Amino acid sequence: MNKERHTLKIAVYAVLIKNDQILLTRRSNTGWQDGNYSLPAGHLEIGETLKEAVIRETLEEIGVKLIDDTIQLAHTMHRQDLYIDFFFTGQWSGESENLEPEKCDDVRWFPLDAFPENMVPSVRFGLEKIQQNNAFSELQLGYDEKLSPSLAGKTIV
Repeated sequence: MNKERHTLKIAVYAVLIKNDQILLTRRSNTGWQDGNYSLPAGHLEIGETLKEAVIRETLEEIGVKLIDDTIQLAHTMHRQDLYIDFFFTGQWSGESENLEPEKCDDVRWFPLDAFPENMVPSVRFGLEKIQQNNAFSELQLGYDEKLSPSLAGKTIV
């Protein structure tokens, strides 16, 4: 019997909404989903809480500080490719700007009802679930890699 435990990576996402628009960042030079929009996001570091991670990531990537006591969990997603994703909303201070130009080539507000075509598929899926008031979702192994640009925005079941 195999006693090795299954391990997961943890990612946090900041869902920043203002005036019926959402803030997205376009990935660049990362080697994964480059050219596609995502949310300000990153990995949980050892010793961090989820809230500390999302606060750190938004400050590092776009220069805004999430206000700790306003942060709320909006959605949890299990991607079977070894990730658990936590999507958070909250109030913030500061104005967004691109502080990681080596990993991101655009930071822009989009209407909530008009996401860009070129978007990380799992992020789009998570945002759609948030709009549907679903607290939890699961995605099959390799979901992001199975969608070609021509299928962006369509859900695979």
